[in-house]
Amino acid sequence: MVEVVVTGISLISALGKSPEDSWQKLIAGKTGIHLHQPFPELNLRPLGLIGKQPAQVKKVTSWLVTSALKDASLVPPLPDCAVVIGSSRSYQAAWEEMARQMYEEGERGRGGDRENLSKIFPLSSSFPMSFENWLDTLPHMNAIAAARQIGATGIVLAPMAACATGIWAIAQAVELIKTGQVARVLVGAVEAAITPLTITGFEQMGALASTGAYPFDLHREGLVLGEGGALFVLESAELARRRQAKVYAQILGFGLTADAFHPNAPEPTGKSAIAAIKQCLERSNLTVNNIDYIHAHGTATQMNDRIESLVIQRLFPQGVAVSSTKGATGHTLGASGALGVAFSLMALQQQILPPTVGLREPEFDLDLVREAREAEIRQVLCLSFGFGGQNGAIALGLPTKELINGIVLP
Repeated sequence: MVEVVVTGISLISALGKSPEDSWQKLIAGKTGIHLHQPFPELNLRPLGLIGKQPAQVKKVTSWLVTSALKDASLVPPLPDCAVVIGSSRSYQAAWEEMARQMYEEGERGRGGDRENLSKIFPLSSSFPMSFENWLDTLPHMNAIAAARQIGATGIVLAPMAACATGIWAIAQAVELIKTGQVARVLVGAVEAAITPLTITGFEQMGALASTGAYPFDLHREGLVLGEGGALFVLESAELARRRQAKVYAQILGFGLTADAFHPNAPEPTGKSAIAAIKQCLERSNLTVNNIDYIHAHGTATQMNDRIESLVIQRLFPQGVAVSSTKGATGHTLGASGALGVAFSLMALQQQILPPTVGLREPEFDLDLVREAREAEIRQVLCLSFGFGGQNGAIALGLPTKELINGIVLP
């Protein structure tokens, strides 16, 4: 059986620009969420920005790629390395800006006449310079750009499964290695979705918080949009041993299901989410009693937290530690599962349970971690649930003695 291990990590979030920085601030109970007004036409609101202004997905991805390879002690070109990088919004910010340019140019050219955009602004040499490279903003081009950056000439995938994208991407990478198609994958998810359309869309749904993110709290207000990403180098244990790579953890298994229920509301009984977790545990050769920590999706919305709590209560024994990190980073949408896996890997390495930042008065009868604490952690479970009823669960574990023979530990 082919075992899959993590040999490199990169992470950027509103908390910090490195895994170490984000982790230290997280366990100190700090948050990267602050009030911002990046677009003058929209109101001031809490956001999890990396910098003072919304980030660009291409720049964030390039930085993460470089950092992940450096952490894994790898140097491009890497022609045999597969690339699986997902995003739920990808280049949406660029498309919104192009649409704005088209409209404004059309308005100027037509004296304010609001005709169909194709009539207002026909394809011609009068297009702004940014339109010359519009093909580079297609949804899959972020993964393609990463492949170019590292000289990868093999498999390139760009999954999109809403807020379950990060876990879905890692699951695809694991399958590529386990089936022998490749021995190494650069994988993860990146999101830079602080855009007028994203903010307005979630606002129209009534899903946005007005002061901050408070997962599982009795007085939670809704989600806070954040930006960031996490990339990982996954390798077969054999390849890691051969090059004497350091190993953070082992990917034990995953589970993926769909509700087939509603565009944005989770199935009220949580049956498909439960099925994804059971599938993950079975593939990982684990039982519910083997899980020491659950990194919950924990969006701080009314429905998600209620149904996710129900799922955990139905499946797991009382006392399993649970936390959500979205009160610190904001909800990074498609990248949230990747960030959750990164924080789960650091919890394994440091043997510290990360807190649910923002939680003051728990509504649910769970062992919600409110302050960072030391604990014996050997297996963790990371959960993600996305629009359309996409459910993802992934299990991570410390390497066994047999597996780490000849492998360097961090």
